Amino acid sequence: MALLDVRTRHLFFTGKGGVGKTSLSCATGLALAESGKQVLIVSTDPASNLDEVLGVALCQSPTAVPAAPGLFALNIDPEAAARDYRERMVAPYRGILPAAAIQSMEEQFSGACTVEIAAFDEFSKLLGLPETTAQFDHVIFDTAPTGHTLRLLTLPSAWSEFIDASSGGASCLGPLAGLEKQKALYAATVAQLSDPRSTTVVLVARPDVASLREAERTRGELAELGVSNLHLAINGRFIPQQAGDAIADAMHLRGNEALAGMAAGLRTLPQSVTPFLPRGTVGLASLRLMAHPEGAQAASPAAQPALTLPAGLVPLIEEIAATGHGVIMTMGKGGVGKTTVAAAIAVALADRGHAVHLSTTDPAAHVATTVGADLPHLTVGRIDPEKEVAEYTAEVLAKAAPNLDAAGRALLEEDLRSPCTEEIAVFRAFAREVDRGREGFVVLDTAPTGHTILLLDAAEAYHREVLRTRGEMPEAVTELLPRLRDPDFTRVVIVTLPEATPVHEAERLQGDLARAGIKPFAWVIEQSLLASGTGDPLLAQRGEYEIPFIRRVAGELAPRCALLPWRAEVPVGVAGLRQLVGG
Repeated sequence: MALLDVRTRHLFFTGKGGVGKTSLSCATGLALAESGKQVLIVSTDPASNLDEVLGVALCQSPTAVPAAPGLFALNIDPEAAARDYRERMVAPYRGILPAAAIQSMEEQFSGACTVEIAAFDEFSKLLGLPETTAQFDHVIFDTAPTGHTLRLLTLPSAWSEFIDASSGGASCLGPLAGLEKQKALYAATVAQLSDPRSTTVVLVARPDVASLREAERTRGELAELGVSNLHLAINGRFIPQQAGDAIADAMHLRGNEALAGMAAGLRTLPQSVTPFLPRGTVGLASLRLMAHPEGAQAASPAAQPALTLPAGLVPLIEEIAATGHGVIMTMGKGGVGKTTVAAAIAVALADRGHAVHLSTTDPAAHVATTVGADLPHLTVGRIDPEKEVAEYTAEVLAKAAPNLDAAGRALLEEDLRSPCTEEIAVFRAFAREVDRGREGFVVLDTAPTGHTILLLDAAEAYHREVLRTRGEMPEAVTELLPRLRDPDFTRVVIVTLPEATPVHEAERLQGDLARAGIKPFAWVIEQSLLASGTGDPLLAQRGEYEIPFIRRVAGELAPRCALLPWRAEVPVGVAGLRQLVGG
């Protein structure tokens, strides 16, 4: 079965970045609409590409998809939701309170916490208020990569607990009365999420070890949240068209081994399998092919590309190594290979005798697994949100305690229990990692695009939050933005795949960075079948599909460009990463 058999009104598609959540959610929605249902697809991803896949400009209200009667879609825009939320909270006081008080309220509502709760408000209305989507038979949520999705799913409890515990009159979100009004809505949202008659959560995975491991982790965490109606969707199952091709055989074997080693918890779930398709998944025709793969045309032999392929990583690494220190950040859409590229650069710099620290701000990353062994000059770490929150909370309370009475301490403890404390603590840790680049190289495998940009844009909001909670502004934070904007200190490497959506996402990322005063150092195109040398007709056809995207990146978008082929051997472990660089 290519797509799941839909039995519930609500569907959530979640999984590791790049596994095909948007494509499968849209293909499922289109199939339901073409069966006569009224369907709404909702993206909760800050880096949504729903517009591109469906071929329609979307907003925060349902928009009809052309040439697909019964299919509608919308994007939850976190920033727009935050602006609306802020105005709803502040507007009643305009003309009543002094201008200084209004300005103070607006500042209070300008942090990352407000963006999060405002976006969740919009999400909760769609799930917790049936009347808002009453005209639809099915509501499909195309969710963000796993870390963000789990954060979203735990928010009802997090915010409800915060409201229950707060006895004061204000929080990092402003007047608590405004939150208390939402309590019933959040309770209804939790009920819908955990009701197996109402909601199905689809765990999307590729037939590879990393995404299946992520699906199992998600399954366990959802079970703890009381979400039990789960479905496993395997996307991109490859069957060779001819025997004896090294790349095709390796891809097939790798998929078989990953599926054979799947965790027992996943094996018990109902499953659907979508085969590997030689074309992209943008546009209604491609989405229909996902639902009905038997309609795919036979692959034709690949023609030789009329372009010179870019070189590998060595020229970029030699240029970086010559500086002796600094920060290298891999950035891009989830699932494009940021972790692999970051680990390969770190190993290559360590092999050249430089002190290197490899770390990540991505809760779903596996940098330690990717490196796999100790290496002289290289240390590996990650930013642990729980640890950072505990340390930040303890530090703030210790410094504030001597100046607070019991009531004041209780209010501060309540404020520190709010979900936005994690944002502050993680941001501080990120700045600390960047600061280490003064003494050697720091390679940061960063989170998927939307989260990364929010992180980089958080400096002013962070400053306000620190002042409000009586914390201090570390020097590493005050120096962060100047360091990120210094091309001699920070080198941003944008990682993409030779496909439509990842390239367009990366182009948008480059524009966002430019607005933040940051110019990328280079682009890396990962997992190219065109450069792999495969002769399998299906894979060769997919390689032909890559040509315009490689040409655009190398010729128009990237100041420097490296191209990495899809390899028969997985580039995991020091030896595998060295081969990736050497190739």
